[in-house]
Amino acid sequence: MDMQQVDPKIIARGKEFFASISGEAPSVFNKGFWTGKVMDWAMKHEDFKVQLFRFVDVLPYLNTSESLQRHIDEYFAGEGAGEIPPVLKWGAEKSGLLGGLAAKAMGKIIRTNIEGMAKQFIIGQNTKEAVKSLNKLRKDGFTFTVDFLGEATVSEIEADEYMNGYLEVLDALAAEQRSWKALGTSGDLDWEHAPKVNVSVKPSAFYSQSKAVDVEGTVAGMLKRIRPIYKKIVAMGGAMCIDMEQLKYKEATIELFKRLRADPEFRHWPHLSVVLQAYLKSVDDDLAGLIAWSRAEKLPFGLRLVKGAYWDFETVIAMQSGWPVPVWTNKAESDIAFERCSKVILENSDLVYYQCASHNIRSISAVMEYARALGVSEDRYEFQVLFGMAEPVRKGLKNVAGRVRLYCPYGELLPGMAYLVRRLLENTANESFLRQGFADNVDAEKLLENPEATLKRALACSPRTHPAPREAPGGLPPFRNDPNIDFTIKAARDSFVAAIATVRSKAGATYPLFIGGRDVTTSDTIASYNPADPDEILGHVCQAGTGEVDDAIAAAERAFPAWRDTAPEDRAAVLLKAAAICRARIFELSAIQVLEVGKQWDQAYHDVTEAIDFLEYYAREMIRLGKPRRMGNAPGELNHLFYQPKGIAAVIAPWNFPLAISLGMVSAAIVTGNPVIYKPASISSIIGHGMVDIFRQAGLPDGVFNFCPGRSRVMGDYLVEHPKISVIAFTGSVEVGLRIQEKAAVVRPGQEQCKRVIAEMGGKNAIIVDDDADLDEAVLHVMYSAFGFQGQKCSACSRVIVVEPIYERFIERLVEAAKSVKIGPSEDPSNYMGPVADLSQQRNVREYIEIARKEGRILVEREVPDKGCYAPLTIVEGIEPHHRIAQEEIFGPVLAVMKAKDFDQAIAIANSTRFALTGGVFSRSPRHLEKAKKEFRVGNLYLNRNNTGALVYRQPFGGFKMSGVGSKAGGPDYLLQFMDPRCVTENTMRRGFAPIAADDEWVC
Repeated sequence: MDMQQVDPKIIARGKEFFASISGEAPSVFNKGFWTGKVMDWAMKHEDFKVQLFRFVDVLPYLNTSESLQRHIDEYFAGEGAGEIPPVLKWGAEKSGLLGGLAAKAMGKIIRTNIEGMAKQFIIGQNTKEAVKSLNKLRKDGFTFTVDFLGEATVSEIEADEYMNGYLEVLDALAAEQRSWKALGTSGDLDWEHAPKVNVSVKPSAFYSQSKAVDVEGTVAGMLKRIRPIYKKIVAMGGAMCIDMEQLKYKEATIELFKRLRADPEFRHWPHLSVVLQAYLKSVDDDLAGLIAWSRAEKLPFGLRLVKGAYWDFETVIAMQSGWPVPVWTNKAESDIAFERCSKVILENSDLVYYQCASHNIRSISAVMEYARALGVSEDRYEFQVLFGMAEPVRKGLKNVAGRVRLYCPYGELLPGMAYLVRRLLENTANESFLRQGFADNVDAEKLLENPEATLKRALACSPRTHPAPREAPGGLPPFRNDPNIDFTIKAARDSFVAAIATVRSKAGATYPLFIGGRDVTTSDTIASYNPADPDEILGHVCQAGTGEVDDAIAAAERAFPAWRDTAPEDRAAVLLKAAAICRARIFELSAIQVLEVGKQWDQAYHDVTEAIDFLEYYAREMIRLGKPRRMGNAPGELNHLFYQPKGIAAVIAPWNFPLAISLGMVSAAIVTGNPVIYKPASISSIIGHGMVDIFRQAGLPDGVFNFCPGRSRVMGDYLVEHPKISVIAFTGSVEVGLRIQEKAAVVRPGQEQCKRVIAEMGGKNAIIVDDDADLDEAVLHVMYSAFGFQGQKCSACSRVIVVEPIYERFIERLVEAAKSVKIGPSEDPSNYMGPVADLSQQRNVREYIEIARKEGRILVEREVPDKGCYAPLTIVEGIEPHHRIAQEEIFGPVLAVMKAKDFDQAIAIANSTRFALTGGVFSRSPRHLEKAKKEFRVGNLYLNRNNTGALVYRQPFGGFKMSGVGSKAGGPDYLLQFMDPRCVTENTMRRGFAPIAADDEWVC
């Protein structure tokens, strides 16, 4: 195909297309109606657009006139709302000629109009309405593909309901299609080749446990419910298309398609399609892979090509996670990819039936001209547009192509609002073809320009160069959090499997102490076992007694002077080397955690990335703090503030974040110049021993880091009370933390300074679910916060406080979600929850479950494997603030549900414990979110997200009250706790003469 000859034809065809619909505009842009006026204002006022879309999202939850009016006021009359269109002003005013009556009336008008806007994109809220609308569409000459609204299924019962919704509509369509005349022909098939009934399915909705890390389990779960639907479709002579959703489901979706298409029962039926998204940078490889597979299997198939509907989501998630952005960042690049892939599809039209899904007249014209140039028969491709959008485009398409299929969502308004917001985003985006062509009236010549020329011009005007980032102290690049693991990458999943096998192959080894730069073995050892199978002994860890503690302190004392006087930059360099070593060994360090403490893959990996973050961040912080700082600016004197290390630090670490918290406390002490005696938790000592090799390889001098695992009853108090210990960094239970503070407060013979105690001591954390919360998000995030790593986090949610109007619906969905998750060994990524860390932890959790049974009503108590340290996932309701279950830290998978009459009472309940570590709020009320910021008194508050997983620098972590004492870990003042400040003042005046610095103050 000669593109130089084809491109002018594309432009000519596009101009004809525009001419055929001249003077028409999509209804959403029609300023003669309420919707058009509001949308026009939104495109001109970005602040209002944000508020409008957020209000549309929450509208279905506003079930009373009071709630509706309050939210109208908060979104459109509060601070930050910006200018609002005249059509909304009455509804947003608190008073007027008619006072509240006028506001209520306008509120009703707003609701009616927004619901009408949503219904414009939906063919019906039930089967009867849907069938009626489809009949009308067919009379107008359009075919359809039906999509049942609802993507977020939080439980298997919801997935069953979703499947049944499809089966119901299929039954109705099976009866109805017999009365339909085929379009464009006198035969039984539309256009002589297409089934009359066509259905689109979003696969993730058919399996609530879908996840990228478990491709096989996800495909099997999806297939279980999609196969009966497809079987019915085939039996009625219909067609089905498998939609593509977020990138995390792409691999499973393609594999699902392949299995269904190659199923012996369905191999004869060619009317199965799959979607590819042109905005993904991987689209060319995905397309090539599908075509190669289908040729090898000799299986023709259908392919719908779209630009993609999750651009903002994929971009934000990638940037938050530290991943390369997987989508094209310039709209023209997506258009280029769409045309490029269209050409490949049409070149393979003997095998692939092309479904061109676009409202872009340039893209549509390109497909038409490519097909003509390649001699592709019209029965090998069709065009698809969204119902309710771009009515002039679908009308023009029907006139010039004849073969137009409308993508027709149907279902309840609640999930429909999420769909509506996506459609509004598409319509109003600055680069939207529809907005440019029908609202901004951009010249047709520009709209039909070859996207390669558009891209070239865009890059020339705004080349992809970024200002050089400001350097961190010491000439280092600025701190960035280490990337999360991306389980859409197969190599990452395979690396985990291999690392677990490697760690297991070393089982049974003995792990010595490390004191003064040498290994020290003792006759006293503790076996470290796999909590999923206590019979599997991973290793034997030597235990330190008081004699070994004395040796370690002596070694640290010898190392202290030289390490204290080492330049801060050189101490920081050791941490940076240690970070690089951790990064190179990240899968091995993660795999040890999976086996030794039962962490899930993602939880273990992110524990290691957090450890790396501590090393990188504290290295930079020490360089910053290591430079003496001039204080004051009076002439004739110089005042310099600087820091020196306190002395030997005892680091007493927990088992639940066995590398991250350990390495965070240890690296803070080391980089500030303090030698360390490190006591890991006994059940995570193998992980702790990994730090020996890390620091040895990083070149840390002998005696600066000393690995001393030991029994707390033997050496715990001895270490804390030792007169040579200057700093104690502890993370663990409040009981032990208070005991450490009490012991450290007593001055011992030979002790030369007050001990500094830095203690993080846990929490009784709550998440508030407001009456307007997005339950799709709230349920899943509460589940993750409460039961991620079996609830064994100081930040875990152990209380969920639900405002009364939404209580029953939230509980219903939470309970079913809890019943749906899989429980088993953490090394199997399909399992949501694994064992608790050891047998004593198991006993403790089971005791609290019995207390919960007495204090409240058990809603969920999951069965767990008999063998292993499993504790039942438990949810209990009827809990009051004074109950033990509401006050005491359990450190396990037990969640108390509490009811509040309103948001104020919810905050009062949340604040009613002696802890103040983390908290969360799910609300779409701007006023309530502001109230929570001021009155929900915890160290780390999370709004509309889970309340675990704080990141170094971005979310410095730590609480107050009985949750701990000291500055926040991963924050700008954490290192100060390990140092003593000094100030030196020098009189610079001699014989009345004083040198003058640039910032000296002189007063005349």
